[in-house]
Order: sequence, then structure tokens, then C-alpha cells
Amino acid sequence: MSQAEIGLIGLGVMGSNLALNIAEKGNKIAVFNRTVEATRKFYSEAGELKGQIVPCETIEEFVAAIRPPRPIIIMIKAGEAVDQQMEILKPYLSKGDIMIDAGNANFRDTMRRFDALKGSDLTFIGMGVSGGEEGARHGPSIMVGGTEESYRRVEKVLTSIAAKYENDPCVAWLGENGAGHFVKTIHNGIEYADMQMIAEIYGILRDGLKMSAAEIGEVFGTWNKGRLNSYLIEITEKVLKAADPLTGKPIVDLILDKAGQKGTGKWSVIEAQNMGIPATGIEAAVAARSISSMKEEREAAEKILGLPPVGEFTVADRQAFIEDLENALLAAKIGAYAQGFAVMSAASKEFGWNLPMPTIAKIWRAGCIIRSQFLDEITTAFTKAPDVANLIVTPAFAAMVKETDGALRRVVSAAVLGGLPVPALASALGYFDSYRRGRGTANVIQAQRDFFGAHGFDRVDGADSHHGPWGSGLNA
Repeated sequence: MSQAEIGLIGLGVMGSNLALNIAEKGNKIAVFNRTVEATRKFYSEAGELKGQIVPCETIEEFVAAIRPPRPIIIMIKAGEAVDQQMEILKPYLSKGDIMIDAGNANFRDTMRRFDALKGSDLTFIGMGVSGGEEGARHGPSIMVGGTEESYRRVEKVLTSIAAKYENDPCVAWLGENGAGHFVKTIHNGIEYADMQMIAEIYGILRDGLKMSAAEIGEVFGTWNKGRLNSYLIEITEKVLKAADPLTGKPIVDLILDKAGQKGTGKWSVIEAQNMGIPATGIEAAVAARSISSMKEEREAAEKILGLPPVGEFTVADRQAFIEDLENALLAAKIGAYAQGFAVMSAASKEFGWNLPMPTIAKIWRAGCIIRSQFLDEITTAFTKAPDVANLIVTPAFAAMVKETDGALRRVVSAAVLGGLPVPALASALGYFDSYRRGRGTANVIQAQRDFFGAHGFDRVDGADSHHGPWGSGLNA
């Protein structure tokens, strides 16, 4: 029997779907799961794809079933479990074999694992996979970090299973060690911001304009036909229009308002802070999820503080305001993407990855959760100006920001005056206003720092005097 082209360990939801995708695209795959029953069940349900699958019940049998040099995808819970699985595998592997972590790993763990294998006969790939279980089954966006040589070994398989945008596969080698998982982390950070901004717009429509879930769904459906066309807008329409089979009520009205998170958003914020790059939209989204989890505290606070005494939420022209909401969401999304790409640009320099920004935008155009119409425009913008300091100063996006800035300002103002929380939308406005202002207010902060800590400051006139005349003030 011919050997498998690739192996996969971990037949949970994502692993099973990815394995079926690999098999369906004509690649023979060996599969293994810690529990033999899961392997047998997976194989028994594989249908016509059974001929492309080699089910294995021991590690020895599994490794022997793969053509050397053996690429082995590990699709299990991120963290210590991956390290343990790698240690189990190592004694059975040979020169050139590649262990591939395709989970939502912290890129620093990926860098550590990659470095630990240097000088050995083995190597490591950290592979970000986006698209959820549907993407894993039918075509995800794939972000690869590792040696270019190891990528070439799996390129054929990955190209075959990746999502396609106008026949262009959404997969790329992005650099060494943790590059792929870092890009996936920032993808998820942008995803957090995008989802939070959509939720805030939903809140304005629900609590401000008193629209029903179905009516709001119609609004999002209309927007999905225009410049906001994206996977998240598309599914927002669907979830808002869905009815609960038990009660017939809108299912979204019955879902508890406590959002979960698995860590990638928080990692995005931490790394942005470490590199001194503002990612305020992602920060606001992570904080909003944390506040949402404090359900009991929020309910107690409402009883003590009450809601803001702002009266009725009123707008002069309802349809014009809904158009403002559309443009405000577009502006805020641009801000979130700009911040994410700025973080990746800084990381590229810090870790020596040379991340290809146009390529990243290209492989996010299909398969992944944040796929959207304007990723094509981001690809074009970075292709024309690959070293630009920030996406929002490229000609196309500067024009879009100028066009939508007023709507974002009006929406944030109306929400604040109406007592409706819009932390991510407001953060986008603050980001634009701060980034575009040549003379800000940090001069007074520098004066304060010098006053209490003698930290010094630079002068606008360039004079060689870096401390203020604070002596008399200190003794006053």
C-alpha cells in the first residue's frame, strides 16, 4: 500500500474536518487519535473518502504510514498538550520530519519549539488556520511559519486544501518560527474588534432606535450588498433573523450577553503594547468581552447606579442616521485593520520575519473569519506602498477615512449622549483624531514627568536644554 502524503493527530471537530478536506483534495492522509475509538469512528464515517485515509491505532503504525520526510499536523488543544505530544512523537521520527502545530498557539510557544529543534534532525512549523470548522472542511486561510524548506514539503497539500479567491489559494509561507502563528493572532485580534463594533451598532439599532432583531437583520443584509460586504456582516444578518425552535422568538434575544474568549485577542493586545503600537480597537474589544462576563456585577450596578438619565434616544432623520451607522462601521473597521497591520509591521522588524503585508491581505480574502470586500483594496494599497507607515495614509484609505469620518463622529456623539456604550467605535474615532493631529498634548505629560522624575524632554526649537525650571515649584 502506498504511503500517506501527510499525517494528522487529533480527530476533534477541527482535526476531523481538516483531515476530510485533505483527503477530498486527493491527498492520502494517515490519522491518529489518543483514543482508538475516535479513530475508528472517524474512519467509519468517512464514506467515499476512506480510500484516501489510513487509520492508525498506534504511534508506530502512524509514523510508518507517512512518506518521509514526514509532515505531521498536530491538531489538539494549545499549550502543554502540544509539548507532550511532540515528546511522544520524537523517538519515532527521522531526519527531515516536520511537526506542524495547527492550533491557536501563542507564537512565543511556537518560537520556543522551533528553536528547541535547531541542531536536531527534526523541524517545526507553526501554522495558523482560520475559518472555523466550516473553513477546515471546505477551505481555510492558512498562515505558515517555519523554514522555507519545510514549507515546500507541504506546499502542495496546503495549496490544495486552502480557500480560493478567484482561483488564488489563501495560503502562504510568511517567515521563520512564530511568523504564521503571530499573523493568526493578529487576525483574531482584528476579528475581536470587528465583532465588537458590529455588536455596538446592533446595540444602537436595538436600544436606540428600538428595532426588532429581524428588522436589524434586514439592515445588515442591505449593508452586506455594499462596501461592508464580509463574512461577519453576512452571518450577523443570519443570526438576527434566526428563530428559536422552542419559543419562536428571535434566538439572539434569548442568548445570555456574556461573551467568551480563548486568549488570542488578549495576546494581540499584549504584543501591541510590548512593541509600543496602539491597537485601541482590539484593546476595547477585549475589555468589552471581559466586562460582558461580569453579568452579575453589571446587574447589581444597574440597580445601584441606574442607567444614564439621558431621556429618549432621538434622531432627526432615521434613514439618514442608519446610513451614518453604515459609514461609521466602515470607518471603525478600517481603523481596526490599520492597527492590526501596524502591529504586524512592527513585529516583522522586531523578529526579523519580513512579513509580506500584501500577501497577508491576499490570503485573508477567503476562508478566514475576517474575510471582507475591502481586503482586495488593502492588498492593492500595500502592493503600491509596501513600506507605508500606516494603512490609513495610503491614498485609497485616506479618502475612505475622510469620507466616513463625519458619520463616525455623529454616531459616537449620538450614542454617548444617549447613554449607549460604544467603546470600540469611540476608540476608532480617538485613534483617527490622535493620529492625524501633528501637535498633540503629550508635551504637558513630558513636563510632568520631568517635574516629578527629572526624565527630561526634547524642545521644539532644538535648544540643548532638556529640563524645566521647576525648582521654585517644588518648594512652593
